[in-house]
Amino acid sequence: MIFTRDHKQLLPYVTGDITDDWTDIVAAYADAGADAVEVGLPFSDPTLDGPTIQEASFVALSRGATADAIISDVAGAPVPLVASTYYQLVAYAGPERFCARLSRSGFRGLIVPDLPLEESAHLEAVAADAGVDLVLLAAPVTPAARLAEIARRSRGFIYAVSLMGTTGERDTLAPGAAALARALSTRTDLPVLLGFGIATPEQAVDAARGADGIVVGAALMRRVLDGVQPAAVGAFVASLRRALDSGVAADGEVPRDRR
Repeated sequence: MIFTRDHKQLLPYVTGDITDDWTDIVAAYADAGADAVEVGLPFSDPTLDGPTIQEASFVALSRGATADAIISDVAGAPVPLVASTYYQLVAYAGPERFCARLSRSGFRGLIVPDLPLEESAHLEAVAADAGVDLVLLAAPVTPAARLAEIARRSRGFIYAVSLMGTTGERDTLAPGAAALARALSTRTDLPVLLGFGIATPEQAVDAARGADGIVVGAALMRRVLDGVQPAAVGAFVASLRRALDSGVAADGEVPRDRR
């Protein structure tokens, strides 16, 4: 299992090859207390991603980024790794080769957001054979029966999407996000991590009320795109870590699961 439920889990994201020193960002995340790092393998048509992650992907691709090079570059990272990408890259390489390549470089999880649940059985089996957990996503509108199926088949953790839409920073956490995480938690022993729209320590605490942890991407990539150096990006991740560990939001309220 990639994550546990013994504390609130923190999964920050980085687009592979977004900068020359992008592996230093991974190291900074680890130093800041990240439990794992999500590494995005850039794709030319990232339909699930909002403007920030799209821009990050296009920057990486313009630099000549390839999935194989990114996977190789981050081998031996000081923190567990989770790859995220679109199915076309998996299919192009071949699921067996792709998953074996991930495993050799130390990746323990794989997220493929555009792969329908009904078509995921083959990749699920191939990934498992390679020692890589295929992580499934659930959304606020996912029917109860489908939530149960996702809870049964996901591996490593479940990625709870806080809203219907693309990734990106938002002023407030979407209504119902924590309820989705709680609904999933009643159906599985796997950790449930909530993502999409978490951009501040206060939002991190709010998200963790019902979830076992959070995923943060756009807020980090916006800093990188703006030229913020790895150490400073790591400092922001450290602020998220402190907020999750203290469990206290800006208004001083303690989440119900910590009372």
